[in-house]
Amino acid sequence: MNSLGVVLETARRAEGLTQEQLATAVGITQAALSRYENGMREPDEVTLIRLGDALNLTPSFLRQASRIRGAAAVEAHMRRRKTARPSEWRRLEARLNMHRLHARRVFDQIAIRADQRIPPFDPLELDAASAALFLRMQWRMPSGPVRSLIRWIEAAGCVVIQEDFGTNGVDALSQWIDDIPIILLNVAAPTDRKRLTLAHELAHLCLHSQDVVEELESQASAFAAEFLMPAETIRPQLRSPTLGRLLDLKREWQVSIQALIERAWSLKTVTPARRTHLYKVMSAKGWRTREPLSDELPPEIPSLPQEIGSALLAGGLSRSEIAAVVGFARSDTAHPFAPAQRLRAL
Repeated sequence: MNSLGVVLETARRAEGLTQEQLATAVGITQAALSRYENGMREPDEVTLIRLGDALNLTPSFLRQASRIRGAAAVEAHMRRRKTARPSEWRRLEARLNMHRLHARRVFDQIAIRADQRIPPFDPLELDAASAALFLRMQWRMPSGPVRSLIRWIEAAGCVVIQEDFGTNGVDALSQWIDDIPIILLNVAAPTDRKRLTLAHELAHLCLHSQDVVEELESQASAFAAEFLMPAETIRPQLRSPTLGRLLDLKREWQVSIQALIERAWSLKTVTPARRTHLYKVMSAKGWRTREPLSDELPPEIPSLPQEIGSALLAGGLSRSEIAAVVGFARSDTAHPFAPAQRLRAL
């Protein structure tokens, strides 16, 4: 399959379209589209423009993306539930790949100067919890709870894009764009889950950027737990906790009650019987499906993509020109790099 075919297929999947639906929108046969996606034929200029219009992509984006080594065929790390349907996470993986290609065009226009960086750690030489502690030290973070996690991640040059996945089965995806990390986050998740998810994806970016190792998810979970709830600091607070105490700790540490129970379990500050009892009480209260206080936690909202768009605007580009630079065919497209709208006094 040639690179243009990969980009066309990825863009179609990202929009949740079947070959038949896209072919109908473009005015070609499904067989013709299949040949384009499989690299058996190249679309002529008129057809390429029509494909771009149907996918809301400029012809220049399609041409440039098709010349990128690897095009859009890059697998992503992903935090998802076992019940997530393959069609759901494959569509989201395609969306992350498209965001990656759009971001590459943006980075051709503007350079990101980060105060910190997301360093690589070899999971064969350093366990996940130690890697989390080393990262906290490198970033010179306070010893207690992590405030504004997304700000720390963005300060390290990571592009976080938040959108509605249309499913609760997938929480986030992540991958690297050359030397720029990117995370795609489900906006529908409550703040406490978002924070654990962000730390989970941060672990993948630190530990799994090069080689594929066994136990990726367990390593990411161990990293996230230590990063958000350092053992040395939180252990004294988790000795035989009551549910009321866990609510107080949720406010303080901004993680879920379930995450706190599991942290206590991993640190051996609760017995198996106590852990089971806490979960039974939570189930009786209906807290296993929706925990209290989640809506009261300070929201985690990314700002770096909009700041990049604002920098492009300040550099003399109009909003429609920024959309074209990003690679969208329609100038009114809502996209992560669109500058924030300024309110006007009436």
